[in-house]
Amino acid sequence: MSIETLAHDIDRIARIDGDHTTGIARLSLHRRSVRTEPMPCIYGLGLAVVAQGGKQVTLGEQVLTYGAGQSLLVTADLPVVAHVTRADLAHPFMCMFLSLDARALVQLAAEMDLPPLPREQAPRAISLSALDASLLDAVIRLVRLLDEPALITTLAPLIQQEIMVRLLCGPHGPYLRHLVSAGSPSNQIAQAMAWLTQNYVHDVLMDELAARVHMSPSTFRLHFRHVTGMSPLQYQKQLRLQQARHLMLYQALDAGSTAARVGYESASQFSRDYSRLFGAPPQRDIKRMRHQPAEGVGASSF
Repeated sequence: MSIETLAHDIDRIARIDGDHTTGIARLSLHRRSVRTEPMPCIYGLGLAVVAQGGKQVTLGEQVLTYGAGQSLLVTADLPVVAHVTRADLAHPFMCMFLSLDARALVQLAAEMDLPPLPREQAPRAISLSALDASLLDAVIRLVRLLDEPALITTLAPLIQQEIMVRLLCGPHGPYLRHLVSAGSPSNQIAQAMAWLTQNYVHDVLMDELAARVHMSPSTFRLHFRHVTGMSPLQYQKQLRLQQARHLMLYQALDAGSTAARVGYESASQFSRDYSRLFGAPPQRDIKRMRHQPAEGVGASSF
């Protein structure tokens, strides 16, 4: 089966532009008929496969441009800037995203006879690779399972497990295995990122966070930047601002209340940081978001 097959299947199911949840809990389908503006958003642990069109994702100083037949693997919650670069009415951007279960990955990696990690393979929280035929076949079978809802409960977990096995064995494998290898630097950084995601409201000394994951402050900062492309404080600030945008957009909170809710003591500082990240003050940005389609408007989206 070809990438055009996947594009046809997504087109058949996701008939209108938007982000479509499906009968398979971890699977979503995405369609855009126009190019979108660069938009900060948060990507979580998962696999994205573009079936048609193109997209660009920026993480810190790293810029990834990818299109049909390529897969993007994200191994941790990451604040990125993303936008669709190739799409029109005749050839809309179409993509599938499968969120991955970290615990299942750890268990699978422990059970598999995997080769040692290459020493020169630097840990990275986001990676791009051409889609091999076996992984594409599994992805298509998972999407087509939506046509057989009675079989989803039984077969979806099996196909998802196959996809994870193929990821661990394929080009993305070293990055996933860095994540799931207990005691590895990237696993320690992933723990720190998970803690920050849960506790972004609270001020924290980065030296204390380094100690929490059993690293020296200097080593912690170095590895954190290698994995995420930004400093721990920048990461925390983006988490706060992303959540603030989500609260104002979906709960209609004002900027002052939102600033306090996400951990800011100063509403004016919140407004300055918000404007730097999103390109406009909170009230103007939220008004814009409500009146035009965008790429990734939630606190966590693809």
